[in-house]
Amino acid sequence: MNDDLDFITIADAARRIADRELSPVALTQAKLARIAALDPQINAFITVTAERALRQARAAEAEIGHGRRRGPLHGIPFALKDIYATAGILTSGHSRIGIDNVPLEDAAVTAKLEAAGGVLLGKLATNEFAHGGPSFEAPWPPARNPWNPEHFTGGSSTGAGAAVAAGFVPGAMGTDTGGSIRNPAACCGVVGFKPTYGVVSRYGVIPNSYTFDHCGPLAWTTEDCALLMQAIAGYDARDGGSVRCAIPDYRAALTPDLRGLRVGVIRHFWEEDLAVGKEAAQAMENALQVLRDLGAATEDVRMRPLQDYTDVKMTIAETELFAIHQKELIERPGEFGLPFLSGTLAGCLFTSVEYVQAQRERRRILAQMNALYERFDVLVTVSSAPAPRFDRISPLRSWIGANIHTVFNVTGSPAVVLCNGYAAGGLPLAMQIAGRPFGDATVLRAAYAYERATHWRNRRPALTAGAARVEVTPPPSITGAAVEPSIRSWVEQQVRMCGLRLNDVQMTLLCEVAPYARAMADRVRCNFDRGLEPANVFRFPE
Repeated sequence: MNDDLDFITIADAARRIADRELSPVALTQAKLARIAALDPQINAFITVTAERALRQARAAEAEIGHGRRRGPLHGIPFALKDIYATAGILTSGHSRIGIDNVPLEDAAVTAKLEAAGGVLLGKLATNEFAHGGPSFEAPWPPARNPWNPEHFTGGSSTGAGAAVAAGFVPGAMGTDTGGSIRNPAACCGVVGFKPTYGVVSRYGVIPNSYTFDHCGPLAWTTEDCALLMQAIAGYDARDGGSVRCAIPDYRAALTPDLRGLRVGVIRHFWEEDLAVGKEAAQAMENALQVLRDLGAATEDVRMRPLQDYTDVKMTIAETELFAIHQKELIERPGEFGLPFLSGTLAGCLFTSVEYVQAQRERRRILAQMNALYERFDVLVTVSSAPAPRFDRISPLRSWIGANIHTVFNVTGSPAVVLCNGYAAGGLPLAMQIAGRPFGDATVLRAAYAYERATHWRNRRPALTAGAARVEVTPPPSITGAAVEPSIRSWVEQQVRMCGLRLNDVQMTLLCEVAPYARAMADRVRCNFDRGLEPANVFRFPE
């Protein structure tokens, strides 16, 4: 353990490296030692690339010593969610299906971070293929929450949230399809940023949903997220969703003054649409007062009911995910974990018409957002914290009720989650700040100002080397709820049509999900004008 380096931020480490006060090799060695001592309790890593990291750190130190410093990430350790391709290094998706997947080429983000001089410490745990819940059936155990290992990290960038909170890495890369960066950030008390759709290339990342996938950073501070964004943002013709746009100086946009900032408060999300505890609600009120004290003008506004966004997202995303994994789902469904199957198999229940109608409804949602973007610079609402215990995670949680993060995947707009307090039991609480498309710098500015005005970043989880591993009870995969015969008959028909061969447990799992999936598809409106196109209209590749 090294008290000076355990919880160092990227910004501080970059300054000290530039001033020749800190060696990239010493920093990398300190992080590797901390991982070796403490990760057996947390399971943030699937693969630790110690030898490679030390080679990169020595090369960075030599370059900097000769006056060839590449920028603030030169010599800084980082880690990647294990769906980012790494040439010559296992990229497993945290799945038995991917247990021998060693890519020949780096993902775009991998290459950009290493080109910036970053030091890759390894690959991080995730929910299986970035979907479902914690799986105890996978070849590697699920990541634990450093604040309390009996609790989940939030998904699906589980290892990224845990590794940053535990001080294993100062920054990590996650992906976000329905909150998979922001949920772990909330549960682990770190900062997680989902940029505008298309700003960061997804090339070389195992897909979850073509429509909703985003790549983005997790770090201890907003400033650190801004530094990571500077390295990874930019157009990439290899990613069909990539967008040509001006890339701002994210770090330069950070100021502690919010005078003139117009803040729309989406209060009904936590007072009506979701059931949040008193501590989370009070933390939101306190946070809003901080924003006002910094000069922001706040106003309560309304969006659609949160369930609308969840219905559209699930209808689209589960259909796409099923298509992505269709071959393996047909040939070897038993090699997937049940938490992954609980969502993915439902893709066979949605029709092509329902998929297109959900895409058309999304187009209508995007148009409706313009009025809010004209009135407000940022939108503020609650996030998903505190973290649940493992044994209290429902296998149907993705289907029952709305997802507070999904809304900003549907809109494709930037959103950041950061800590805004702690519950009485010590687990972090969190809030979410979103903005208009390509207003990423403004979102980060608001988060940074709040962060600077509060003291939440001074608190870290306490971990002790050699402590006994906390045993947890895995969550159930099947609830045992009664399934109507008509539902089961219909599900069996859909399964046959898709060429699936499911065992009794897998079929029961799908039957339990089916009523919720059907309700979501039914709620998506179908009274569209003929001319309303879907949100995923064709464009020529460049």
